[in-house]
Amino acid sequence: MQMSGEIADRYRDFATYARGDSPTFEAWALGVADDPEVHAWLADLPEPKLQPNLVFAAARRHGAPAPGEYAAFRAVLLEQEQAVKQTIRDRATQTNEVGRLAALTPVLGTLDGPLALIEVGASAGLCLFPDRYDYDWPGAGALSGSGGPTLTATAAGPVPVPVRHPDVAWRGGVDLNPLDVTDSDAMAWLETLVWPEQDERRERLRAAVAVARREPPCVVRGDLFDHLPALLDEAGRHGTPVVFHSAVIAYLEDADRERFHDLMTGLVDDGACHWISNEAPQVLPRVTGGFDPGPGRFVLARDGVPVAAAHGHGHALEWRSS
Repeated sequence: MQMSGEIADRYRDFATYARGDSPTFEAWALGVADDPEVHAWLADLPEPKLQPNLVFAAARRHGAPAPGEYAAFRAVLLEQEQAVKQTIRDRATQTNEVGRLAALTPVLGTLDGPLALIEVGASAGLCLFPDRYDYDWPGAGALSGSGGPTLTATAAGPVPVPVRHPDVAWRGGVDLNPLDVTDSDAMAWLETLVWPEQDERRERLRAAVAVARREPPCVVRGDLFDHLPALLDEAGRHGTPVVFHSAVIAYLEDADRERFHDLMTGLVDDGACHWISNEAPQVLPRVTGGFDPGPGRFVLARDGVPVAAAHGHGHALEWRSS
């Protein structure tokens, strides 16, 4: 989805992104796009805080019914302005969607283990446990035997269905604002970020929190550029380092996106790690190249080369033909 630009354009873009996944958010986004009074309400927020999902979640935290009508959402914004804006300033959109593992795990299955995982933008680290889930890729195959919850993604194309779960020897991550899986309020915020009609995602999040709480992950606080070298050093002592991220690099400024691309391609070229990226096509344009993943799809890439189109929340996986 569009992360910058005019408010009306940004919210119309989000409406397109939400179409088919959340009628409530589609309607709210279209309502904001055509509402000058709400544009003025948003105008004093910092640029990174104008994200529709963050604004919507903050309003929901303060009582906006969801599913619900735009008028009720709007009333919460206007009647509880200071409280809602404080939540927006204090919080971030760390959805930490574990369903994305249904897209990431086939790529992990192409790597020789044991693996040492480093997640950039790890939030609560819920996606650091690909070995603790079973998987179903209707149209391609399945992977069972972990004893954990099952993640599902409809599949098309020659998906390399893994024959065994990833052998994860070490897991860690970095985030500007890591969330503690044992903190009930922080986990309640993650639930608020789940889109209104998506009860299945909400249940999946609760299951993922339970998985992570059995072995809380080590996620360091800070900038990825500052902490990635030390994380790679530690990971290398345990197995093959794999740096991965999903719907994270979009939050960097353009110059830092380019810097990150250069960093990762250099590390891959040097044999320091593998790199799995899962981002919207405009986020890492040199990775995307001429690959068109289709509307509302991310570009899933291994070591800078697109391998599949993936639904933003992991619901679908369309593997490229070789």
